Parts: sequence; C-alpha cells; structure tokens
Amino acid sequence: MLAGKRILLIIGGGIAAYKALELIRRLRERGAAVTPVLTRAAGEFVTPLSVGALAGEKVYTDLFDLTDEAEMGHIQLSRVADLVLVAPATADLMAKMAQGLAGDLATTLLLATDTPVMIAPAMNVRMWDHPATQRNLATLQGDGVRVVGPASGDMACGEYGPGRLSEVPEIVAAVEAALADGPLRGRRVLVTSGPTHEPIDPVRYIANRSSGAQGSAIAGALRDLGAEVIFVTGPAEAPRPSGVQVVEVETAREMRDAVMAALPVDAGVFAAAVADWRVENAATSKMKKVAGALPTLGFAENPDILAEVSRLENGRPSLVVGFAAETDDVEAHATAKRLRKGCDWIVANDVSPATGIMGGSENAVVLISGEGSESWPRMGKREVAKRLAARIAEALRAD
Repeated sequence: MLAGKRILLIIGGGIAAYKALELIRRLRERGAAVTPVLTRAAGEFVTPLSVGALAGEKVYTDLFDLTDEAEMGHIQLSRVADLVLVAPATADLMAKMAQGLAGDLATTLLLATDTPVMIAPAMNVRMWDHPATQRNLATLQGDGVRVVGPASGDMACGEYGPGRLSEVPEIVAAVEAALADGPLRGRRVLVTSGPTHEPIDPVRYIANRSSGAQGSAIAGALRDLGAEVIFVTGPAEAPRPSGVQVVEVETAREMRDAVMAALPVDAGVFAAAVADWRVENAATSKMKKVAGALPTLGFAENPDILAEVSRLENGRPSLVVGFAAETDDVEAHATAKRLRKGCDWIVANDVSPATGIMGGSENAVVLISGEGSESWPRMGKREVAKRLAARIAEALRAD
C-alpha cells in the first residue's frame, strides 16, 4: 500500500492522457496523495478540472504563476514528493528529459528534483522503435529513471506494436515496488527468461520447452524486495510480472542486444533458455515439402550472453547468476559451466522428463558458487524465486 506517500504526477500530452484519471483514482485508493502537473499538450486531452477533482489537489500547469511561487516554488514542489511519475511519457517529453531541457513547468520539475523518477512511455510504435527514442531511453535509464512499459497492442492511430501506455494496475504495481522499503530498494536487476525462437522460415522455428515460469517468478520476487527489474523475455507461456520493465524479444541475438542495452545493472539473473544455435540459411518464404527431398539446414552458433556479460571489463554487474538445465550429472556439468562462463553463481536443475520440472510448477535446484554447492529441496517455483532473491539481496548488501 501507499499510505502516507506523496506522488508528483506529470501528465504528458497524448491520447493516453485519459488513463491518468484512472491512475489518480487507483493511487489515492491505496492511500497516496497525488499532486498533478499538466503539460500544455496534456491539457488538450484532459482538463485541469477533471484531474483536480480526482486528485483532490490543485493542478499545476504554469511555470510563471507568481501566486504559486509564493506558496510553493517549483524547486520545492519537485522535492516534497516520494516519487515523480510521468504518465504518459511522450517521445517529446522523454527527449527533453534526456537532454536536460527545462522550458516549462514539467521539465523544470524533472530537472530540479532529487527524488526518484519513473516514466510510463506511450507513443506510436514507430516513434518508440526510432533510434533517437531508444537512445533517450538508454540515457534516462543510465540516469536512474525507472521505466514501466510500454505495452504492445492496438493503438489509436490504427497501428499495432509496442508503444501503448501500460495498464493502470501495472503502473500502480510499479509505483508500489519503487516505494517499497525492501533490501533491494535502489538496486537495478536484469532478469532474462523464457525460450528463444530461431526461425527456419517465416512459419517454422527451433525452440525448447521452457515456459518462462521460473524467470517470471524471480523477477516478481526481486520486485517485491524493492528492486527495479528489467525483464527480458523470449516468447514464453508464463504471464509477465507486473511492476517491472518488460522487454519482449524472439531470437537469441535480439535477447543479447536487449541485455546489453539494459546495462549497467547491479545484478544479472540469466534464467532464459537461450538456443545455442540458429539456422544460418533461414528461408524468407515458407519452405515447401517436396516428395523424396529433405531440406538442408546450416547452423550457426548463437551469442553466449552469459559469458559475454560475465567477462565485461567495464559495466559488469556485481553479481552474475547463470542457470544450467541438465539431464544428467547435474552438479558436475553445472560446476564446469560456471567456470567456463565466468559467472558468480549457477542455479542448476535436473530437467530430465521424469522430473516434470521443465514446464511444471515446481523446481529442485543446486546453487553453485565459488564456495561450493548447496542443494535446495524441491519446492514451488515461486518459493525458489523468493529464496534466490533473498540470497541476491544478501550478496549485494555485502558487496
């Protein structure tokens, strides 16, 4: 809950601004006080009257309101909150934040604040995918700005893809996680999850049986301890955890790029079942079956994400945790993998068919570090996640 917390809500211009009304209501239901700031563009979509009525507080719009300067200067307004939340954060607003511009009340508050900042981006899919927006996103994340979303789906402009404002419950969950007083508050953790799909042609692919359930549970457990979580997931069956930044990928190379873009982080948990190989000569159109003839597939090795991150000279996380899914000699193979990859810990498990672990609700793992191995009893994947998250918090606290 958010009882006693004060949130400075900056509403950017865009059709998604209407969701800010529901967001205010949900935040206040949880006990938070919400001070709204409307940009000039936001005022074209929602009115100060409606925003103020739901917030129960004055709505701020103008940098040069002398009465407000006498009551509460913009410097103080930016610092009395426990969190500054920008929702929706448009491409224009993100660009101004990344460049440190301060041409209106909203951007001045963002530049003057010394409290945590969270953004919920919302924009056209092409604007979101544009290299300039992605550069600005990386800059903001490097400055410590938390990000929730965006989601993928249909947009008001008629296009489909990433760029939708995250749903209100997800934003609220992210706010609760950001303000949680857990041992990982102020820490940034990367989690990879799920399988990768390596195309053979536009309709066929190589994959594995990973459901993504364990990775999703780990991301949620880290969030519950107050961490800012970047969750990079392949096309997994498991639901994505709320209150974290979700990055959807398909292939191993896309996952590698997303991981490198997310750095620096305090810890990296590489739970994804990344395909070791990809089809080098993947067809651009559907391959046709020809009687008596079999297709010839050439394979190429995929990037080794765990090893690459473990060996970084600059920007290596303080703690790198890998996973080893084995079917025989689990501990021996996982111990060798930890040394080969250069990571700090390996979480190993037996995924042979008889165990029912791959795609199931339980797990039995061995945690392997430089100090030796530790076998955990079989338990639900959520319990495994909580136990691992607690160990990560302990390790980072001692770092």
